[in-house]
Amino acid sequence: MLKTHDRYPYSPIIGRQPYHWPGAKRLAVYIGLNLEWFSFGDGLGAELAPGGPQPDVLNYAWRDYGNRVGVFRLLGLFDELRLPVSLLVNSAMLQHAPQAVLPFMARGDEIVGHGRTNAERQGQLAEADERALILEARDALTATSGRAPAGWLGPWISQSAVTPDLLAEAGFRYCLDWCHDDQPTWMKTRSGRILSVPYPQELNDIPQIVGRRREGDEFADMIVDTYDVMIRECLDRPLVMGIALHAYLVGQPHRFKHLARALRHIAGSGADLLWLTTAGAIADHAIGLAPGVVPE
Repeated sequence: MLKTHDRYPYSPIIGRQPYHWPGAKRLAVYIGLNLEWFSFGDGLGAELAPGGPQPDVLNYAWRDYGNRVGVFRLLGLFDELRLPVSLLVNSAMLQHAPQAVLPFMARGDEIVGHGRTNAERQGQLAEADERALILEARDALTATSGRAPAGWLGPWISQSAVTPDLLAEAGFRYCLDWCHDDQPTWMKTRSGRILSVPYPQELNDIPQIVGRRREGDEFADMIVDTYDVMIRECLDRPLVMGIALHAYLVGQPHRFKHLARALRHIAGSGADLLWLTTAGAIADHAIGLAPGVVPE
């Protein structure tokens, strides 16, 4: 027998119960902006160039550019286009670079838990240590924002066998780690259930720009092409389109130009079926639907 996670059964997207997003919208589009802090001289981190001996100043400083410069370039674009943001925050950002986080809180954007730092993977920890990590990050974000985060994305999409259980027990209502669908789905936990909201691994600047060596123009074209396909497909069923961004990648000027083009294409489309929103608002609506509508 093949092993299974037993979190959710197979469910083809065709034939599911129909529903709408608020206001009879059909395509929910959200931006997931990752703000991450890294340990100097050790730990994990994306690389602009093959890393040398520690301290790896080249790659550390490249990532630091996102928190010092790139994030504010993106903030200006989001203000211009009046785009809401789901801010996926390492809690270490609150200690080391709070000025990069606070403007999004002032805008009323959603704050999503994203671990302590992307210099570590939580899935490698013992259960007690992973629980402590989740609670530490949750409590730090709550203390700063005044509201407990409802959603979670693990650093490096890292989960252990018990992560969904620990998240539900810590009060999280949804997670973004499982990138298996274009609609929200329920996942079983040992204390009930937690909602999985679609988060993209294809429409994500790290796998594309760092992993596949695509550049900003190609990544922007992917965003436009995805939107153009899904705004047609949503006539048949409600869909979620997430756009995953990192300030040290698309906050670079030569990539920012193309990202701006792609986001203007979406925001300026005038599509009646489009809902520009946050991951948390998507979760809230899905959780409020009648039992059995959201697959589990």
